[in-house]
Amino acid sequence: MSLLLGISVLTLQAQKTYLHCGQLIDAASAKILTAKTVVVEGNKIVEVLDGYAKAGVADKTIDLKNSTVMPGLMDMHVHIESETSPTRYIDGFTQNEADIAFGALRYAERDLMAGFTSVRDLGGSGVNIAMKKAVQKGYVVGPRIFTAGKAIATTGGHADPTNNYRKDLMGDPGPKEGVINSKEDAYKAVRQRYKEGSDVIKITASGGVLSMAANGENPQFTEEEVRAIVEAAKDYGFKVAAHCHGVEAMKRAIRGGVNSIEHGTMMDESVFPLMKQYGTYLVPTIIAGRASADSAKIPGYYPPMVTKKALEIGPRIQNTFSKAYKAGVKIAFGTDGGVYPHGKGWLEFVYMTEAGMPILEAIQSATWNAADLMGTQQILGSIEKNKLADIIAVPGDPTKDVNLMGKVNFVMKDGVIYKSK
Repeated sequence: MSLLLGISVLTLQAQKTYLHCGQLIDAASAKILTAKTVVVEGNKIVEVLDGYAKAGVADKTIDLKNSTVMPGLMDMHVHIESETSPTRYIDGFTQNEADIAFGALRYAERDLMAGFTSVRDLGGSGVNIAMKKAVQKGYVVGPRIFTAGKAIATTGGHADPTNNYRKDLMGDPGPKEGVINSKEDAYKAVRQRYKEGSDVIKITASGGVLSMAANGENPQFTEEEVRAIVEAAKDYGFKVAAHCHGVEAMKRAIRGGVNSIEHGTMMDESVFPLMKQYGTYLVPTIIAGRASADSAKIPGYYPPMVTKKALEIGPRIQNTFSKAYKAGVKIAFGTDGGVYPHGKGWLEFVYMTEAGMPILEAIQSATWNAADLMGTQQILGSIEKNKLADIIAVPGDPTKDVNLMGKVNFVMKDGVIYKSK
């Protein structure tokens, strides 16, 4: 009887995982701590201890003494449904939703294995919402997804889904399809995104690079329309992200109350003070600018209209980021995953450090700052007691070699280990 009792007691005790961390990044302060033990139970961090604590008999110990441990990375700008391809502009006429979903499975897994345990998906067909739910239910492997569902544009704007179609296919999409032209439309579009299951609102405040429209930077919303979107979004607890390349579009978006400017390519000294005044984050996506410019050099990769914009706009993002960072603008990490191959987002850390941001601050932008932008700092963004157990590690010391960010050797999301070398 006593033996049976002992077995039942052991099975009732939840197994804990002890991570012995040679180096641990304190994301809030952007500092490295040494010789720490992180204790995980279920999906939560229950303790962070000094030294290498001994695990109990029923517990598991993972040796990361030769690694640098940090919170799971958060990419604030991805497109989980898609990936760059020279067939992109005909895929919309040949792919069904199921085709998109099966492709997204690969992209999501690649991003998670690269250390991105959370991503903010900023626009797709609506399959992105289904992907979010599938990951939440454990049906598929991928990062925690916060999604905008369909992005919101104006007629002919960067996210108008029928740009450059022939007339009989073009139609007149409205708020349901994410196209608005008034304050009333704005409210309806936001409410439609809520109905469909979005977590965040994305607007295309300026022209874009990869859309089939001639101008890549012109303002595409009035300030009143932006303000209406933001007001409606607040009713539902949504943050608002604004795709923006041009200066005037940025100014309207910032004054209208958006939470982040995505890309910010043409941002100049007249915009920096406004960003700081309103506390607006910049999500730079340097890798997307570089990747699109590189793809544009391949004959036939993009249509001529897109090639021209990619070569003019893409290469400028890194220098703009450098100026914004030095001016004191708040930075949250984002890559525009899908414009380049998924799983390569770590290269953004290389480009950020090339532009003058120390690697620890770059990591902070992908953890602490990203969680702040998402409004999830209570549960994500740092390795602290009672936070969700989203934890990754890289071999060695990334402050000495930034390329180690591309060699993630441990991935835990929500207390589940997906990679351990």
